[in-house]
Amino acid sequence: MNLILGIVVVMGCVLGGFAWHGGQLVALWQPSELVIIGGAAIGAFIIANPFSVSKRALGGVGALLKGSPYKKANYQALFSVMYDLLSVARKEGMMGLERVIEDPSQSEIFAKRPVLLKDLHATEFIQDYLRLIISGDMDQFQLEALMDLDIETHHHEAVEPAGAMNKVADALPGFGIVAAVLGIVNTMGSLGGPPEEIGLKVAAALVGTFLGILLAYGLVSPMSNAMERMANDESQFYKTIKTCILGFVQGHPPQVAIEFGRKATPGALRPSFKDLEAQLRGKKA
Repeated sequence: MNLILGIVVVMGCVLGGFAWHGGQLVALWQPSELVIIGGAAIGAFIIANPFSVSKRALGGVGALLKGSPYKKANYQALFSVMYDLLSVARKEGMMGLERVIEDPSQSEIFAKRPVLLKDLHATEFIQDYLRLIISGDMDQFQLEALMDLDIETHHHEAVEPAGAMNKVADALPGFGIVAAVLGIVNTMGSLGGPPEEIGLKVAAALVGTFLGILLAYGLVSPMSNAMERMANDESQFYKTIKTCILGFVQGHPPQVAIEFGRKATPGALRPSFKDLEAQLRGKKA
C-alpha cells in the first residue's frame, strides 16, 4: 500500500506541478529515452549481480506491495508458540520437546498459529536451536554466538537485493546524462533544419536527464530503502526468538523467558505486559 501511495504522490506532484506551470505532459513522453535509461540500468544490474540476487530483488519489489510480513500478530503468535514449547520442555523434559518439534506441520502447538507456521525460516530457526539445546553439547555462550552468526548471515543475504537496487539508483542519474548526451548528438545532426524540429530534439534530450534523476530519487532509491527495512524487520524477529531461547537456557521459567523476548520486540509491535500475560494465562487456562 505504501509503495502505491508513494508512487502516486511522487508522480502526481511532479507531473501535476509541471502541468500547472504550463508544461505539456505529452512532451515528457519520450520512449527512446526510457529505453536508453531503463535498458542501461537493467543491463548494469544483470552484470553486477548473480541471478539469485536479481531474482530476490524482483521478489522484493513484489513484497513491497504487501508490506512487512512482521506485524504485531506475528509476535503474539511467536510468544504463544515459544511459551508452549518451553513449557513442554520444563514439564516433560527434552524428550517431550524433541517429539513436539520433530515435525512442526503435525504439531498442535504450531498448527494453532498458522501465521508462524507459514514462516518456514523462522520455524526452522526455532527447530535448529531447540535441537541444539536438546543435545546438551553447547553452553549458552556458544549457543548465543552461533545464533548471532546465523542471524547475521541470513541478514546479509536478505539485504543484498536492497544494496543492489541502491547501486542502480546511484547510477540512474548518470544514465540520464548518457541519454541526454545522445539526444544532443542527435540534435547536432539536425542543425540547419527547422527550429521546431531542433527544439523538440533538445527537449527530448533534457527529458533524459529528468527521467534519470526522477527514477533514481523518486522511485528506485526509496524502494531500496523499503526493502532494507523489511530485511531489518526480519532480523529483529529472529533476535526476539533468540532472546526467548537464551532466557530459557539461562534457567528462567517459560513466562520470564517470554518476557525477555517481549523486551526485545520493537516498540510499535510490542504487546503490553498485561496483554501478554492475559494471553498466556488464557492459553494456560
